[in-house]
Amino acid sequence: MEELAFDDLRLFARLAALGTLTALAREREVPVSQISRSLTRIEQACGAKLVHRSTQGLSLTPEGESFLAHGQRIHQALEALQSEFADRSGRVRGLVRVTASTLVARHLVIPSLGALAERHPELQVDVVVSDRELDLVREGIDIALRSSSSPPEAMVARPLGPLRRALYAAPSYAERFGLPAHPDELAEHRLITNSAAPHLNQWPFVIAGQRVQRAVQGHWQSGDASLLAEMVLQGLGIGRLSTLVGAELLTNRQRLLPVLPEFVEPQQLTLYALYARPRQRSAKLKACVEHWEGWFGRELGLGGAA
Repeated sequence: MEELAFDDLRLFARLAALGTLTALAREREVPVSQISRSLTRIEQACGAKLVHRSTQGLSLTPEGESFLAHGQRIHQALEALQSEFADRSGRVRGLVRVTASTLVARHLVIPSLGALAERHPELQVDVVVSDRELDLVREGIDIALRSSSSPPEAMVARPLGPLRRALYAAPSYAERFGLPAHPDELAEHRLITNSAAPHLNQWPFVIAGQRVQRAVQGHWQSGDASLLAEMVLQGLGIGRLSTLVGAELLTNRQRLLPVLPEFVEPQQLTLYALYARPRQRSAKLKACVEHWEGWFGRELGLGGAA
């Protein structure tokens, strides 16, 4: 019987996360037939059927679920061993997979990578961009950069800095439709809302000293934060955007206008680095988080609180 290798465990974990042979083949830039052969070889080595194949994709058998769980524990143990030797040698190396929203990736993560590489040249970072929350274990993610008012207790949460949202419109929209003078007038305007995160469509205001939330209906919708910002820039309507992008476009480029600034509640969320507790001793993970604590803290201390 052929023995399994660590890459077999990683391959199976990614296959379970992606759900199709085609998606994994595209990610690894290999033919689908090669992934299929690898899966067959893994099943033969285990002596069990690990996945059900259908036209809709793959689903794990009970044996496949067990193989995935054991593989993840082995991977975590290997990471811990590598981390221990890395700590002793003083070297930080290896691959870190981090997930972030489109805007956080574009405005914070990517600009920070050059300095991170200078500090730790043997470190590799795979940035997984998603505006949806991912299952970190199933997706093989080391760190999730997420904004929240109350991070999940099951994970380690390191605060990186404050994030805020505000209402914006393009000058072209204001010229054509005008801007509301009071939150009650929003119903008369074209609004842009988030289809992936409905809670973001509860817009917070302070009216006559009272905090209120208005559930808004979008004339235009998207689940991608960068597309929402582009819709606002194109003059399609009024949108609630992160000040990461809004403050820059308003102050430096004058491409956006503030909407109802005297009413919008300065609701502030915190951007956290989230990771599983068994990984908190990983040298490469700690190196990334400590770097981002300093980098994001400086960036958000200026732009995020504007």
